[in-house]
Amino acid sequence: MMKKLSVLFIALVTLVLLGGCETVKGVGKDVQKAGSAIEKEAAK
Repeated sequence: MMKKLSVLFIALVTLVLLGGCETVKGVGKDVQKAGSAIEKEAAK
């Protein structure tokens, strides 16, 4: 029983970490797009 709980816990932690990485990656892209828009406006 304890081994099953350990495996389940590890699987859940892995999913959360992978999901977090994708979220951070998406935020990074959004920030990059915002920065590009600011640079374009500043260049005018």
